[in-house]
Amino acid sequence: MITYRGEKFSAYNKPKRTPGKYKKFAVLAKKGNKVKLVRFGDPNMRIKKSSPARRKSFRARHRCSTAKDKFTARYWSCKQW
Repeated sequence: MITYRGEKFSAYNKPKRTPGKYKKFAVLAKKGNKVKLVRFGDPNMRIKKSSPARRKSFRARHRCSTAKDKFTARYWSCKQW
């Protein structure tokens, strides 16, 4: 168990659901010896990723093929999809 700024995480680079009202997910991203807390996802929306058309549209809109930096919300959001 890793604690970062009072929040508990099971491991680095593993997203978890957050009960807060700000974002739906949080991940403690680690790249080399740098660590950053990244929050992403709208808590008021459902993503419906089981629909192929919605999935394709989301990945095109967010340019998921070029999301390479672990310290960005776009990377983690694309990885969830």
